[in-house]
Amino acid sequence: MVPSAQAEPPDPQAKKKQLDSQINQSKADLHESYDQLSKSVAAYNSAEAQYKAVQARYAAAQGKLAAAKAADVVAANKLKAAEQALTTAQGNVADGEKAIAEKTQLAGRAVRSAYQQQNSLVGLSIVLRGASPTDLATGMQVQRNVFGIQGKVITGLNNAQAQLANKRAKLAEAERQVAAQRAEAARTVQEVTRLTQQVAADKAAAAQVTATRMVAYQAAEKDKNAELSHYNSLVAERGRVEQILIARARAEKAAAARRKAAKEAAERAKAKKENRPPRPVPDDPGNDGGLSFPINTYITSPYGMRFHPILKYWKLHDGTDFGAGCGTPIRAAASGTVTDRYYNGGYGNRIFISHGVIGGDSITTVYNHLSRYKARVGQHVRKGQVIGYVGSTGYSTGCHLHFMVYRDGRVVNPMKYL
Repeated sequence: MVPSAQAEPPDPQAKKKQLDSQINQSKADLHESYDQLSKSVAAYNSAEAQYKAVQARYAAAQGKLAAAKAADVVAANKLKAAEQALTTAQGNVADGEKAIAEKTQLAGRAVRSAYQQQNSLVGLSIVLRGASPTDLATGMQVQRNVFGIQGKVITGLNNAQAQLANKRAKLAEAERQVAAQRAEAARTVQEVTRLTQQVAADKAAAAQVTATRMVAYQAAEKDKNAELSHYNSLVAERGRVEQILIARARAEKAAAARRKAAKEAAERAKAKKENRPPRPVPDDPGNDGGLSFPINTYITSPYGMRFHPILKYWKLHDGTDFGAGCGTPIRAAASGTVTDRYYNGGYGNRIFISHGVIGGDSITTVYNHLSRYKARVGQHVRKGQVIGYVGSTGYSTGCHLHFMVYRDGRVVNPMKYL
């Protein structure tokens, strides 16, 4: 027999009553599930998404930083090469200017020598005193055919002037390249600095998100284990009750058979005394018209197998759930005797009514998650009589009635009898 409230407590997890009764938020996809599980799993999924995002950002920043550092090396090499070219160009210009000075002095000496010899280079000396180097070269070119002396000196000076102009042009280009490379090098240094700071920030964010993710993961695993433990306790409780009710059903059927056999013996004796054939003896009526709805309301969850969306396994929803506010009266589905009432960590406050043998089957109805009781153990109740009130005790996420039917000690679909 299932223990009553006056007998030894059947619930080994009675200390969890206060904690279990706190669960009051309804979840359609996790009906009769620990609400914290869905919250913790959602928190972990959010942390996981953030973790992946920050890891991707961190990796991208590292890649950009590596590219920026490589670009910085290239820019530094280009700047070094440009500065070397500038130094070379500056040296070449200096050498060119020195060569021009030397050739100018050489031409001057040639003019002075011609003057001293009274030749026709007198006119050229005039040019050398008052002309620029370019004009001087031009003047020399003109006088060359006139005077016909020192041709090599004049030609050398003219070539040196042309070379100097070319070297100065290269110097200007080298200076421009150096300025450009310095600007590029400065930009890459700034980018490396910015990306270094970004990588450091992303690394810190990644570390923080990793810690958050780990905490969320541990919480989700803890709640998953609690969910599984709760479900296993429900299965264990159902199996325990079934064993008791199977034995009770056998006893009830045996008692009904004995009662019928006694009635048949009495009918045979009476028929013999009245000198007539014995009449058929009907089975016990058992109840007054079958089972009725314990609450006149809507069904929120039917009996049957259900896939758990988080734990990824199938479980039996072993009754029919009726939605109703806490405190709604619950009525006996048929006349019978209250055999048990007690608290269970999974089913909450429970009350059992034995309806005897109906149509050859032993029928017991069970009402779960009650907020409080109205009927007491051992009390005979009539069909429709209030036996308790809707609640959300035990392993429940909202106010409702979880209604169960046992046939011959085995849990069955209540809708087959309603």
